[in-house]
Amino acid sequence: MSFVAKHMMVSKVRGSFKNVTGELHVADTIEGSSVEAVIDAASIDTGTEQRDAHLRSPDFLDVERFPELRFKSKQVERTGPTTLKVVGDLSIRDVTRPVVLDVEYEGQVPNMHGGLRAAFSATTEIDRDAFGITWNMALETGGVLVGKRVKIELEIAAVQIAAEQAA
Repeated sequence: MSFVAKHMMVSKVRGSFKNVTGELHVADTIEGSSVEAVIDAASIDTGTEQRDAHLRSPDFLDVERFPELRFKSKQVERTGPTTLKVVGDLSIRDVTRPVVLDVEYEGQVPNMHGGLRAAFSATTEIDRDAFGITWNMALETGGVLVGKRVKIELEIAAVQIAAEQAA
């Protein structure tokens, strides 16, 4: 899972979370499918340790009190031959808000264990203030240090688990 946020009003900071787990349930109809994901908040990585430490602090993710970010779908809707809209609840810190993921089905291939591996790309954008992440600093030249909008991008590889393995 990666993200992009404005920095100093003109540049972008890119980062990712290194530890993400989840479960995708594919039903007989796409509308009956669901997805849940758990993100280890402390696994945030922007390539700058000082920035990462600040993002883990109470100013941002507060990983000591809130070690996980969570997503749970509520609705899946087909929007095109290979596109979906997934509506769900995203929890960051102690705030849960609805988000909409625009999803592209990238295809599937057999995996080495006899099952299937399917790939999806998904994007959304959130307002970090809505999740209680309001820390900022005014710049002398005008504007603020950190933008409010955060773009989120996901590259998902789902591996089929046979029914007898799941039981």
